[in-house]
Amino acid sequence: MDFSVKVAVITGGASGMGGAAVKQFSAAGGHAIIVDRNADLAEQVAAETGAMAMIGDVSDSLFCNQVIESAVNKHGKVDILLNAAGIIVRSNGVGTTDEQWHRVMNINVSGTFFMCRAAIQQMLKQGHGSIVNFGSIWGDLGAAGVAAYCASKGAVHNLTRALALDHAQDNIRINAVCPGEVNTPMIQSERNEPVTPELMARLASTVPMGRLADPAEIAKVALFIASDEASYMTGSLVNVDAGFTAR
Repeated sequence: MDFSVKVAVITGGASGMGGAAVKQFSAAGGHAIIVDRNADLAEQVAAETGAMAMIGDVSDSLFCNQVIESAVNKHGKVDILLNAAGIIVRSNGVGTTDEQWHRVMNINVSGTFFMCRAAIQQMLKQGHGSIVNFGSIWGDLGAAGVAAYCASKGAVHNLTRALALDHAQDNIRINAVCPGEVNTPMIQSERNEPVTPELMARLASTVPMGRLADPAEIAKVALFIASDEASYMTGSLVNVDAGFTAR
C-alpha cells in the first residue's frame, strides 16, 4: 500500500500492533503521529521511523484534542486514525475492583471515543477521513476471567457501528479490526502464572492455526481497512483470528 502524503494518528503506537502499524505506515511513505503513555518506547519508535511522538493518556479528552490539533498544525490534515491503545485486567466480574473497571473503560472505551470525536471534527472540515478502531474477538464472544476487557471491546464494536452510520455520507469511513490471540506485551501482562514458553505454547494451541499472530499481521489488515483500497467499507468489524471465531 502506498501512503505517500497521508497523515495517520496511531494510538498505542509505541509497541504491539500499534507499533507495527507505525512502522508499516511510515515505510509506505506516510507521516505518523505516535500517541502513547510510554515516552521511552514512543521516542524509540519515532526515531526509527521519522514519526512524531505525543506522550499522554487517551482517557484525557483534552489531550486527545491536542493530538489532533498538533497533527494538523504539523501536517495540515489527519487522513487516518488508528485506535490501538488499550489495556486488560485479568479478573472475573466479582474480582474486578471499581478502580480496575473504570481504568479499563476509561482507556479502551472513552479513549477510543475521545480520539474518534476529535478526529471526526477535523475530518468533517477537510471532507474525508478513515478510522480503524481496535476491537477484539472477545468483544463478541466473551471469555472467562476478563470481564471488564470483554465489556469494553463490546462497547468499541457498537461505537464503531454507530459512528459509521453517523458519518456514512460525510466521506468518513469508520471500521474496526478484531484480533484474536496476538503475541504482544498485553497477552503476557497481568498473568497469575509465570510467562513461560509452555504458557505461550498452551495459548497457541487454542488457535486453529496453532500459533499466535505476529503484531505485523494485524497491522497490515488494519492499514488496508484504513486505506483508500477499502473505499466501500464502513461499519465493518473484521476478525483477524486464524479461524478462532469460525468454530
